[in-house]
Amino acid sequence: MIDVATNLARARQRIAAAAVRSGRDPSDVRLVAVSKTHPIEAIREAYEAGQRDFGENYAQELNDKAAALADLADLRWHFIGHLQRNKARMVVPHAAMVETVDSVRLAEELDHQARRLGRALGCLVQVNVGGEEQKSGCTPGEAGEIAGAVESLEWLKLAGLMTIPPFDLDPEETRKHFRALAALRERLGGVTRFAHLSMGMSQDFEAAIEEGATLVRVGTAVFGDRV
Repeated sequence: MIDVATNLARARQRIAAAAVRSGRDPSDVRLVAVSKTHPIEAIREAYEAGQRDFGENYAQELNDKAAALADLADLRWHFIGHLQRNKARMVVPHAAMVETVDSVRLAEELDHQARRLGRALGCLVQVNVGGEEQKSGCTPGEAGEIAGAVESLEWLKLAGLMTIPPFDLDPEETRKHFRALAALRERLGGVTRFAHLSMGMSQDFEAAIEEGATLVRVGTAVFGDRV
């Protein structure tokens, strides 16, 4: 049996320690518990342990879980998977933040759906810093244009940048990609324009925090292996 509350406490301790090592306030780093493929009961257990931000990768799964957990009014959903424009209608009613905006057209569709509902939506621009063909995300050169598009749309709020670096078991190998995203933020306007850097997962979130992450997306270290 996975003890979600214990795992959460350990993850928070590791987050706090990484923040202190880098001279930061631990409260500046928010844990997004990645609940994709995990059951409703596990999410409720995390919620009871004080967790409020949860990440989902698939539009239908988010839709189903949001309906099942509608009684938890202050639960915040982050959509963290690749989002097709035709699935935006399913995500916008539930998400507090879409972390994977990688085109102007997707931003425009999200704004259209948010306007229809009268519901403002936080957005991160996803950047493919590793240049991997199989991964979603815009190029670093496209990020400024997409960020500008988000800022121009009435119902979207630009909240920062996000990346999923090339997978490596050695967190030191992913550190250069975290640094690249932090450097891109500085080139495009700094923290006043991009409040959040979403980077780092279970295997490397401490390195990400040391390089400036404000959102870390942690699944396995909280919920165990995917079911």
